[in-house]
Amino acid sequence: MRIHPVPAFTDNYIWVIDQHQSKQDARACVIVDPGDATPVFAYLEQENLVPEAILLTHHHWDHTGGVVELLQRYPCPVYGPHSDNIDSVTHPLREGDDIQLLDGALQLRVLECPGHTLDHIAFYNDTQLFCGDTLFAAGCGRMFEGKPDQFYQSLQKLAALPAKIKVYCAHEYTAANLRFAAAVEPNNQAISERQQQVARLRSENKVTLPSTLADELATNPFLRVEKSFVRNAAESKEKQSLSGPAEVFASIRRWKDSF
Repeated sequence: MRIHPVPAFTDNYIWVIDQHQSKQDARACVIVDPGDATPVFAYLEQENLVPEAILLTHHHWDHTGGVVELLQRYPCPVYGPHSDNIDSVTHPLREGDDIQLLDGALQLRVLECPGHTLDHIAFYNDTQLFCGDTLFAAGCGRMFEGKPDQFYQSLQKLAALPAKIKVYCAHEYTAANLRFAAAVEPNNQAISERQQQVARLRSENKVTLPSTLADELATNPFLRVEKSFVRNAAESKEKQSLSGPAEVFASIRRWKDSF
């Protein structure tokens, strides 16, 4: 299985999944969060791919804006959340639903993870997680529609997945997120080492994704709100005690918004 990032806009990644075989015959692929059709068309033509399905994690335009144009050329099912905000979804999904694509080679389950938006879902199996804007490398999405406790619980769902799972998020925010993570936990050696690795990758114009959930558990402050160092940093920032992990999450999310 090949999972390729197609860059879009300033920092989005559209993920294209296929079984890496000969280019001689057109083969099926699955597209995740195509905000822009133009770079996707170029990659499909280059690799001789035909979309079998489109997966959407939430309704924001930079994840859905290319769907209609793609469907005009490649009619196919669109899997996404139950949402009044996405007219193009043909197969609305809820938590616990399963889908099988690419002749059964790609099997994915669905988690509902509201917080960034209320309709956000993630697709996962034992080795891959397509989490849109809920979880980023070393960060998480802005809280546009959800509440802190709701977003915290969504991240806890993702944190409970196997540590080896590869995290395919939708933006190249890793370097900036790690700068914030270092401000929260300045003595976290794992963060420092990851910053060096990411700086090297970006200097070579390479993608920093996917990460692994193990990486996130070690360096992502939004998955570490129950750690004493993160709690202490949040309470110092707030100049008051915080009652629990959801409050710590809310505090560091506000901190990140103004960082």
